[in-house]
Amino acid sequence: MRETTDSVSSLALSPGEQALVSVPSMQSPLSALPAEAFDNLLVVSATTSPKKVEQLVVRRGGNPATVGVIPVTGSPSEYDGPLWTTDPVDPSDLTGISIRLSEALQYVTKEGWVVFDNVNVLLMYAAEKSVYRLLDSVISTVRGKKARGAYCLVRDAVTDETYAQLSGLCDVAVQQE
Repeated sequence: MRETTDSVSSLALSPGEQALVSVPSMQSPLSALPAEAFDNLLVVSATTSPKKVEQLVVRRGGNPATVGVIPVTGSPSEYDGPLWTTDPVDPSDLTGISIRLSEALQYVTKEGWVVFDNVNVLLMYAAEKSVYRLLDSVISTVRGKKARGAYCLVRDAVTDETYAQLSGLCDVAVQQE
């Protein structure tokens, strides 16, 4: 794995490259995506509602119709807009997340992006080994599709051991400004 300790304001990944991205606790990782990411983007969102994802996509000049969201929340959510969304899935239901991802990944192309906006939430609700297995499977699938992947977490909220294990799954670890 290539590691960079440099802060990045725009995440540049090659097709198939997977990144563990350390993000500030109150900032959306979508703000660091390059503009072309919004042409074919799937967001697994544990912290941002589909409506807020739509607003961010529009603010960045993207077309919400080319973005899909898997809402990871314990609360029911109503969204009726141009984003493609799945039914919400509870953060403790890693099988449900995996199923929704499998279905949604058929729409992610070679030039597409898959973004987990907050891996920390999954770690709060499920065993670390289970989260690791989920991400290992997802990363392998996304890499196989030659799509780019960004798996975001708040670095200070995980142990060094957890960070090392998760970064070992990825090609690069970066720090978002």
